Formats: sequence, C-alpha cells, structure tokens
Amino acid sequence: MESQLTILLPVAAVWLAAGVLADRLPRLRDARALRRRTGWLLALALAGVALIAAVSVGGLTSAGTAPIDRAAAGLALATGPALVVAVCSVRRIRRLRAGAGAFESAPGTPAPHGLRAAAAHPLVGVPLQVTALATVPAVIAAAGTDLGAEPGITGPAITVGALAVATIGVRHALRHSRLVERAQPTSVTRSARAAGPLHV
Repeated sequence: MESQLTILLPVAAVWLAAGVLADRLPRLRDARALRRRTGWLLALALAGVALIAAVSVGGLTSAGTAPIDRAAAGLALATGPALVVAVCSVRRIRRLRAGAGAFESAPGTPAPHGLRAAAAHPLVGVPLQVTALATVPAVIAAAGTDLGAEPGITGPAITVGALAVATIGVRHALRHSRLVERAQPTSVTRSARAAGPLHV
C-alpha cells in the first residue's frame, strides 16, 4: 500500500499543480508573465500525461499483483480526461504560448483580452482540473480508505464528483465568455447595443 501511494502522489501533485496554474492563467495581465506561466503549464501537462501513460503501461506489463498494478487501476478514472489534455489542451497551450511570445520584445506589455480569453478557454483548464480531481480517489484508496468498499459512500461520492466537474466547466465557460466580450472592439460593442432595440 505504501509503495502504491508513493507512485500515485507525484502523479496527483503534478496534475494538481497544473490545475491551479491553469486556473490562474487568465488573471495575468502582463504578456511576458503569461508566456512564462504558459510554458510552465505546458511542461506540467506533458509531465502529467507522461506519468499516467508510464503507470498505465507499467500496470499492463506487470504480473498483476505489484503496486504498479494497483496504481494503474486507481488511475483508470483519470485516463480519459488525461487523453483530452493530450489531444486538445496541449495544442491550445502551445498556441497560447506562441501568441504571448509575440510580445516578448516589449517588457511590461499588457496581455490583450484576446490572449486572456484564450487562456480561459474551457478546453485549456477544464481537462487539467478534471484530471487532477480524478486522481484524488486513487490517492485516498492508496492511503487506506476505499470509497467503493464503504456502504453508503459510493453514491454521494459520485454525486459530489459530478457536481464538482459541472462547477468547473460552468466556471470556465462563464469566465471565457466574459473575456471574449471584453476582447471585442468597443465600436462594435456599442453598435450592437445601439442596434439591439431595432431587432424584433
């Protein structure tokens, strides 16, 4: 059990750090800081995907009773969102870093609302934070508390997890929508507001 926890803790720590960093990314108002933090986020995302892949492959190639097998079974829930990170989030983070890199030669340049809106896109933060959340049951089980074996806990635990995922998604969607609205040119926004009463 202790060896299994030793395997799972670094995986959970990397995903938790990536989730926290992704949540703070849209708050950055300096383009250079945004590029630097995006580089850190890209490294953490790639490291997290690599760790889950390594544990999963180790579980497949093991005899079936080693701690790596129990760790791989515990991370089965996190495999899906980690795959979304590998397919969607990593690409968006790379594009965001490249966009912020255009302001590298001008220190202190404010980050445009368009870049901040891209940083707040749900496909950047949601998969990272959902993967971090999905590693928690494995760590709890490795620590000695199996939620699935406790009567009356499985249902509420699933409900709490589903509510947490829904909250994460709605929060990112609202923040992204707000920043996209700020990124629109003022003249366009005013024209749309002025023309609003004309539409039936």
